[in-house]
Amino acid sequence: MTEPLTPLERRVYHYLIDFLAENTYQPSIREIAKKFRIKSTKTVSDLLASLSQKGFIERDQSRSRGVRIVGFSGTANTQPVPYYGRIHAGEPALLPEHRESFITMDRRFLPSDDVFFLRIKGESMIGRGIFDGDYVMVSPSTRAKDGDIVAARLGDEATVKTLTHRGATIVLEPANDAERAIEVGPRDDFAVLGVVCGVFRPFMETKEQPTLAVASDPELH
Repeated sequence: MTEPLTPLERRVYHYLIDFLAENTYQPSIREIAKKFRIKSTKTVSDLLASLSQKGFIERDQSRSRGVRIVGFSGTANTQPVPYYGRIHAGEPALLPEHRESFITMDRRFLPSDDVFFLRIKGESMIGRGIFDGDYVMVSPSTRAKDGDIVAARLGDEATVKTLTHRGATIVLEPANDAERAIEVGPRDDFAVLGVVCGVFRPFMETKEQPTLAVASDPELH
């Protein structure tokens, strides 16, 4: 999963987004240094290198303004959030090659920088307002507790359910009387991917929109 940004990295990242939206080109290293009162251009270069390593930007070292914001195509005060159509068995569960696209969101709705989107297939969570075809935003850095709706990995499959602990057993509970709960033991290949922190329901989509879905039922389609 994406490594969280430091407070300064987050400020620089948001500055890059806003500057690009307002000017149609990226700031230079010296402009970034001036904005944040950083005396050394090497420090700025190290910040950009860290943003690149964490997957938020790509750099072209041959150009003075050679920064590309991964997935960005919006305006100021927004941020691209990756949408994954598949997950991977083991850690890390989310791989760059399984990233289908990005969905640009207003930053006010993002609890952390490492959020990502999955798409629901199935009706096991309709009792909690999550329907087939919905996009769910997942926060991996939010600690999951009993009663939270979580995205979880079972092998190389994904499910969205309500988390409950019963002794050493983890129970993933649906919100649909027609569905059964999933019990997870200590030896099962299981991991919580994150806490669901938002549900987004498109009423109309173009053909260019991604169609691969991560299921709320215990299968990945």
